Amino acid sequence: MTLAEARDLAFRALRNNGCDDDNAAAVADNMIEAERDICAAHGLFRLPWYVSSLRSGKVNGRATPRLEQLAPGVTRLHGDRGFAPLGHRIGLPVLAQSARENGIAALAYVDMYHVGALWPEVEWLAQEGMVAFAFTASFPYVAPAGGTKPLYGTNPVGFGWPRPGQPPLVFDQASAAMARGDVMIAAREHRQLSEGIGIDREGRPTTDPDAILEGAQLAFGGYKGAALAMMVELLAGPLIGDLLSFEAQQDDAGKGAAPHGGELILALDPRRFGDPDGYLERGERLFAAILEQQGTRLPGARRLANRERTAKGGIVVPKILYDSILAVMERP
Repeated sequence: MTLAEARDLAFRALRNNGCDDDNAAAVADNMIEAERDICAAHGLFRLPWYVSSLRSGKVNGRATPRLEQLAPGVTRLHGDRGFAPLGHRIGLPVLAQSARENGIAALAYVDMYHVGALWPEVEWLAQEGMVAFAFTASFPYVAPAGGTKPLYGTNPVGFGWPRPGQPPLVFDQASAAMARGDVMIAAREHRQLSEGIGIDREGRPTTDPDAILEGAQLAFGGYKGAALAMMVELLAGPLIGDLLSFEAQQDDAGKGAAPHGGELILALDPRRFGDPDGYLERGERLFAAILEQQGTRLPGARRLANRERTAKGGIVVPKILYDSILAVMERP
């Protein structure tokens, strides 16, 4: 499919299942950004879950996010129980302007449903000249260090750094050893995973993705990744007045919707941090030193290369996924 065809498919499915035009467009565009960069776990793969969330009655497909200024550098965005992408369109320009005025600013995004990647937020901010961070939790999928029961979300961290004359450096990585969507795709494809991804319901190490989905995922790097997962829980939950991952699961009450919770986005204006004339050059110096070593690449380089290819050649949508999308195209 072309990216335009995929976007139209997503938009129509969302529109037919309860989204208004603004919400459907924002979510569809977000998914197609993932497809464009060949991040299948956050692309059309998520569309049936978006539709299920709408049909459950938990998600407001006609949400109208609103802004609240809590402090000179702190803005709260009330999501009105909608999907995250529309709120990003409203809140990110306000966050960037606040960072320009204050040097550093925070956007506390609450009462929303988030199942997308984090890199669109931090990439947009980095394109505006900001250094950016983003944090969000989900449902309890990941066991704490030494534990055997899911407690944390996969709890990703996004980071963006501006670069002169080229796309910013961006990465978006889970604190889990593997993103939840990638485990689900491996299960769909009946493909075994590497060791260290997760454990079964009895706490035994396994490479079977189905057993991991029934058991628990593991954090990357053992207790170090688990500590980062805990940090994200606190930043995207209690700090901003929203739900922890296990509270989000309780809130869902078996409805099968996306995780209901919060996201914390930080923007720093590097021109206000003491080296306004040199920070870009010194960043490039670091990147050059990395690339001097054979076998290295910068984070996000593969994603940018994928972006160029799909703009010309389109994307491949597995038939099993395409059929599942057609099955939810119309409201039952």
